[in-house]
Amino acid sequence: MVTGMAWSRRAFLGTAAAAVAAAGGAAAAIELTKSGAASATRPRRLTAGRRPPAERSIGAENALPGTRGWWISNLGAPDEIVGYAGQASVLTGEPVALYVSTTAREYEVKAFRIGWYGGDLARKVWQSGAVRGYQQAAPAFADATRTVSTQWNVSLTVPTDDWPPGSYLFRLDAETGGQRYVPLTVRSATTAGKVVIKNAVPTWQAYNTWGGYDLYVGPSGGYDDRSYVVSLDRPGDYDGAYLFMVYERKLVNLAERLGLPLAYLTATDIASDPHALDGASALVSPGHDEYWSPPERAIVTAARDAGMNIAFLGANAMFRRTRLEPTALGPNRQVVCYKTSYQLDPLYGVQNDLVTSDWREPPNPDPESSLIGTLYEGYPAIADYVVLTPDAWMFEGTGVSAGTSFPVLVGIEYDRVTPGFPLERPIQVLAHSPLTCNGVASFADSAYYTHPGGAGVFNTGTMRWVEAFGPPLYGWGLTSAAGQFTRRVTANVLTAFADGPAAAKYPARDNLAAVHEEVGDPLGPSVATGQ
Repeated sequence: MVTGMAWSRRAFLGTAAAAVAAAGGAAAAIELTKSGAASATRPRRLTAGRRPPAERSIGAENALPGTRGWWISNLGAPDEIVGYAGQASVLTGEPVALYVSTTAREYEVKAFRIGWYGGDLARKVWQSGAVRGYQQAAPAFADATRTVSTQWNVSLTVPTDDWPPGSYLFRLDAETGGQRYVPLTVRSATTAGKVVIKNAVPTWQAYNTWGGYDLYVGPSGGYDDRSYVVSLDRPGDYDGAYLFMVYERKLVNLAERLGLPLAYLTATDIASDPHALDGASALVSPGHDEYWSPPERAIVTAARDAGMNIAFLGANAMFRRTRLEPTALGPNRQVVCYKTSYQLDPLYGVQNDLVTSDWREPPNPDPESSLIGTLYEGYPAIADYVVLTPDAWMFEGTGVSAGTSFPVLVGIEYDRVTPGFPLERPIQVLAHSPLTCNGVASFADSAYYTHPGGAGVFNTGTMRWVEAFGPPLYGWGLTSAAGQFTRRVTANVLTAFADGPAAAKYPARDNLAAVHEEVGDPLGPSVATGQ
């Protein structure tokens, strides 16, 4: 991603977020089929010492009535209402502190669990009633790291005593009409025997420009005055949850519709607990999962080595090496990433394995391909997705043949199988899509490899995979055929991966020699020298 590019990836993602914010309402909620009736759930008190209820199965949870009116329909003015949670994740029964600032006299908060629910896609689990509103203090700014954060008062505390694990959205509704989301993960106490859905919290914050800074741009709109450290102690920009909405929400809807045994964790949950993935059947990385800390990578790699399958449903995963640091609100509330300015990282020359450069770059290069199977190659690129091996098991039921293509399904970033970088074998290239990026001809690849420990690892190689599942489609030319294809392939992968180590039942058929992949990176170091 080259500095000075006329349109940045950050701006592109912002366009997608605006499309999401504008898509609220019944039309956007129609994803596959639509049925079920809305229901309201009364607020419940958190009783001291109460044990959490037995966890419902995913099927039983999604048999409950959904709530159609969960979408944002009016963002309002930028400061009309904004907020954030004091915890990125909680266990069922742990209270959540919400920090809200608003120009309205009053507001309400509703909490929705994202799922299938007969096509309604969410269920209301809690509602606050009227809360007195006020504007909180202006944000603080740390000059050395260009970090924006807030020191706000707690606005309300929300009980979660009967909330099952899952991805949740609080919707803040100002009486003047403005609305924003605040995301929350209710994490699973155990992941044994389950498919783990990962919420990519550090990546959300990397792109969050609330307060004028993120890890890509500062007030100038350019790269040179960007933040080196970003804080979770601030609201999200746009609708408050835009990366979740673009790259994760549709995945949750589909996974819950399948009725598989699911668990939910954030990236920071995984990084904080060496046992977080013990016994998990699979981990699902969503459509944009770029920022990984060394502890997270080590824990995921160890789980793969022990037989946990992994599905990477995007591109550009695990490209940036981060460090997680605490704030006054708790651990893992700051994401450190100096990127191309890694020599300014205080740990440079002190503990180089924790210096926050890109994973493949000095001072401690460790390319992501050793885990993912592919290597992130470039931005921006938009191309048709071209099937190479139609008889691969994950393509069953799709009706594709060699050369079947899906318009503009590749983009806006892509991966490729790249010999010359660390690579697990056997590896099977599933789709091999020609493209041009920054004037250089190359390919985007979907791939699957199997590991001696028993795991199967699948990577789509395109960031548009989850986006293609269903509306909104952002006006990018994604087709309903692409949605049918990506949903079916994902369902095949998740169903197979839920059944335990996949290598024996679904061995990769190595075809790397026949594909004639370029050994090196045709775009060279430019991929890592800008935005």
